Amino acid sequence: MATDALPPPASTAPAQPTTEAFIEVQESAEFGELRRSHRAFAFPLTIAFVLWYLLYVLMSSYAGDFMGTKVVGNINVALVFGLLQFVTTFLIAWLYSRHASTQLDPKAAAIKSRMEADA
Repeated sequence: MATDALPPPASTAPAQPTTEAFIEVQESAEFGELRRSHRAFAFPLTIAFVLWYLLYVLMSSYAGDFMGTKVVGNINVALVFGLLQFVTTFLIAWLYSRHASTQLDPKAAAIKSRMEADA
């Protein structure tokens, strides 16, 4: 019995690297540099933000008179510090986005393309 069915299409997905290839890349100097670049940016900013947040919480708990100081009208220091938490969050996200697109993404893309070419 002959059928007129077409053969299944060939896969167009890129070949997947082996586990050994991933381990080799993970141990490479290039990947180490990518990881260092990420950590050198992310860890200090994370620590700075956590300390900034803890300062806000501690001052709210133990420096009530200072935090209650009026800045303009009914706006006090506590409200300004609280709003600055949001500003800081968005600033860090923007800085990380810039850092990733200029420093991390090109290195990661080079590693990825090399791995896909070798697979």
